[in-house]
Amino acid sequence: MSDWIQGRVVGKHHWTDELYSLRIEAAVEPFRAGQFTRLALDIDGERVGRPYSYVNAPDEHPLEFYFITIPHGPLTDRLRQLRIGDPIWVGARAGGFFTLAAVPDARHLWLFASGTALGVFLSQLKTDEPWRRFDKIILAHGVRTAGELTYRNEIARFSETHGERFVYVPFVSREETDFALSGRIPDAILDGRLERRAGVALTATTCQVMICGNPDMVRDTAAVLEGRGLKKNRRTEPGQITTENYW
Repeated sequence: MSDWIQGRVVGKHHWTDELYSLRIEAAVEPFRAGQFTRLALDIDGERVGRPYSYVNAPDEHPLEFYFITIPHGPLTDRLRQLRIGDPIWVGARAGGFFTLAAVPDARHLWLFASGTALGVFLSQLKTDEPWRRFDKIILAHGVRTAGELTYRNEIARFSETHGERFVYVPFVSREETDFALSGRIPDAILDGRLERRAGVALTATTCQVMICGNPDMVRDTAAVLEGRGLKKNRRTEPGQITTENYW
């Protein structure tokens, strides 16, 4: 099978001036929630591709991808300009190991995302696996401004479906709101605000943590958790912290 499948844009959502989602019909190979593929366009005679995580669950169609436009970037500005019906190349096979299959069992699952890394966790939460394996799931999403707290309807559906088993904690770092925690996720772990808001203790004996986002957030959050006795989850030595940098 070719490394690339030609897909077609069937939907597009403009969240902010910088944030977009594309929905694409393409006959890709099966994947696990949390994995990524590549999107590409032929630009000036060259196929330019970048990795993007699936937002849709493996059994959902069309495929969905969430991205931020990068000023003067070779691909994202072209993706932003695509229209319904336009062709796009999609990687035939998914990659990556940031899946629940790599996470040990526990009572509580904490999901920490910054920016567009939210999409990874939406894909996982749309499947049965996390709800089958964990008693309670806490999703914390950190952004700069309230307008970047996207996919609110989808997140609300998790609450409607799963009730008190699901907790959503938004973070906004650059403006004041009356509903989100201020500042950064690692700071709110340090001062206890996150656990008070979630109503769940973050301990090594009861929790598994998945962290995905910008490298600074991932590094700082993991460091705070390690200071509290949690350790990195490795294939040869299971722990409580599973991470992935989102660029």
